[in-house]
Amino acid sequence: MKDNDIRYLLVNSTNEFLVEYNVLDKNSRYKLTNFSGSTGEALVTPETIYLFVDGRYHIQADLEVDHKLVTVVKLQQGQKYFDELIARIPENEILYLFSKKNSQSKTEKLTAVRQVKLLENDPFDVNIDASFDKYVQLDTKYTGLSTEEKISKISENLNPDEALYVTDLDEVSYLFNMRCFKNNSSKIEAKALIYKNDVTLYTQDKLQQLENDLKNIDKKVFVDKSTINAYDYNLLGNHAVELKTNPVKSMKAQKNHAEITHLKDAFKRTDNAVLAIREYIEQNDNISEYDISVRLEEEFKKQGAQCLSFKSIVAKDKNSALAHYSKCSKDEIIKDGSLVLIDCGAYFDGGLATDITRVFVKGTPSELHKKIYTYVLKAFLKAYNYCNINKHRPVTGFEIDKSVHEFFASCDLDGFVFNHGLGHGIGINVHEYPPNLSTGEIAKVPLLEGECFSIEPGLYKEGEFGVRLENSCYFQDGSIHSFVKMNYERKLINFDMLTKEEKAQLAEFEVK
Repeated sequence: MKDNDIRYLLVNSTNEFLVEYNVLDKNSRYKLTNFSGSTGEALVTPETIYLFVDGRYHIQADLEVDHKLVTVVKLQQGQKYFDELIARIPENEILYLFSKKNSQSKTEKLTAVRQVKLLENDPFDVNIDASFDKYVQLDTKYTGLSTEEKISKISENLNPDEALYVTDLDEVSYLFNMRCFKNNSSKIEAKALIYKNDVTLYTQDKLQQLENDLKNIDKKVFVDKSTINAYDYNLLGNHAVELKTNPVKSMKAQKNHAEITHLKDAFKRTDNAVLAIREYIEQNDNISEYDISVRLEEEFKKQGAQCLSFKSIVAKDKNSALAHYSKCSKDEIIKDGSLVLIDCGAYFDGGLATDITRVFVKGTPSELHKKIYTYVLKAFLKAYNYCNINKHRPVTGFEIDKSVHEFFASCDLDGFVFNHGLGHGIGINVHEYPPNLSTGEIAKVPLLEGECFSIEPGLYKEGEFGVRLENSCYFQDGSIHSFVKMNYERKLINFDMLTKEEKAQLAEFEVK
């Protein structure tokens, strides 16, 4: 930075494909700050390195960074990262960005309020594995539609002088019915150009050819500015045309019968793995968080998992207050009375992610354990039944999230807080949009038939413990249905706090 007269530099967690979960050896923000969370960016300034993290990572960031070098900016509920970033860049300064690691829409948003200059190469990108991955072609029993059928839904709306450039890995993997099970992901690393009567898939070995083709293309090229990086967008120049609505994103979000059927089977296997780990905790002494995480992966493999859909969270006692705790320590031994939060998921043959969170206790829980657990359970049931209560109108994730926040605000929570969104979409990526259940603008759209998403209320108190109960669900015939059937932990429930209807509904959540 000094050699190039750069004073303000944004360092990203993602790669050139703008993935959410980037492996750490390709994560520049991690290399800079030592913060290992899945999301969050860093701003290097003359005074300090600012690390921006949301409520899931406040405690984790404090534990992982060197506070002499890094200032952790802890974003609160409703606080916007963009605003906090801009506030730390003086108006007369230039912000430098890596063009391959920032979307065009984000670049334009930053350019509107500060001077921005793009850098082509990230100096952290050294000694990165350049080998090519093995791809798997899925059978239509998992996808419902062939690649040709999916592509035709796009190409039939294109004119001969137009093309669609698909850069989002979830969308490419979806359209071409291909998967690569590696590094807690099922996505392939590829991009695609779709024409009226042709399509070209650019896999890892053809990305240099893609760059030349983008430079020399003679058609109008529709792009999604939220998923194309600024480097590719600049290669297209005047040929780039912004998509108003992304047709692939909409197709991918509404799962068809084959996809729902596959997810039902995948979650049945996931339930079995989690049930086995509950028994492992109950029946064994002197086991650690790490032991549980290793056994959990073994149980998923027994159920036929190709790989995990994310690194499992196994967090005991005070560690469970970290919403995205990632250590799974060998030194954290489960003792009598220990509360254990497990957030996990996997990919099976059909390549769609599963995601579930359950909380267990070794031996006898405390009354506070039971109180907080029961509040979270009641919050889940409130969200789960929201559409049934509001059956005759469209329902948004925003209002479901709001109902849970309002419920928690009415409770005596003893200092426990709910500091993250209520839920996220699920698909090829364990986090997919649409849909979304949160306070954000993206959640203010109605739920649609076939959309799949998590409902995961939680309460956390630093130094004490945290409880999160997550069921992955789907929207069908105007109601929410749970893929997850894993039991709730009866010894953690204060049944006096439940209504008659809530008690009856627990029978729906039993592994059979």
